[in-house]
Amino acid sequence: MQIFKRFLANERGATAIEYGLICALVFLAIVGSIQIFGSKTTAMYQEISSKM
Repeated sequence: MQIFKRFLANERGATAIEYGLICALVFLAIVGSIQIFGSKTTAMYQEISSKM
């Protein structure tokens, strides 16, 4: 029973999950911003090439 109580009191796994979720959100933000800037950059180069 003592082992079970210690297992429930341990919060190290919860902290690791929280850090994992934070990393996932940061990754999604980076990917989203790259996609936005990538499409804007492509449009800019297409406009420049059409004017040349």
